[in-house]
Amino acid sequence: MTTAPGFEKHPDYEIATEVGTQHYQVRFNGALIADCKRPMLLSESRHRAVFYIPKADVAMEHLKATEHQTYCPFKGNASYWTIEVGERQAENAVWAYDDPYDELPQIRDHVAFYADRVDEILIDGDRQPSVAPGWTDH
Repeated sequence: MTTAPGFEKHPDYEIATEVGTQHYQVRFNGALIADCKRPMLLSESRHRAVFYIPKADVAMEHLKATEHQTYCPFKGNASYWTIEVGERQAENAVWAYDDPYDELPQIRDHVAFYADRVDEILIDGDRQPSVAPGWTDH
């Protein structure tokens, strides 16, 4: 069991998750990469909200693990995958916290997608803007 060090330094920092009922799909180079009817929305202080999708709802055969990693003091170490379909690739377009800190066990076995690196993300059939996750002013 490992506690997230970020919450000790920043006790007002908030991360919340909620499982939704939206139909979430990711397409790349004509292939359906993710097809999920219970995506988890993760909302985090000063960041854009991000959908996390169970790996069971992802066509993992199109994902190739990379050596790229990042670290979050609230969630842990993130691993990355490149999407490969035909001749096209989207480098490090998918990430996951395979061993998240104790405060966020619900994101284990889930992945998230960079919207600006895939062809389209659809929520209930509506195409979403190609905005990368990142900082916000609120």
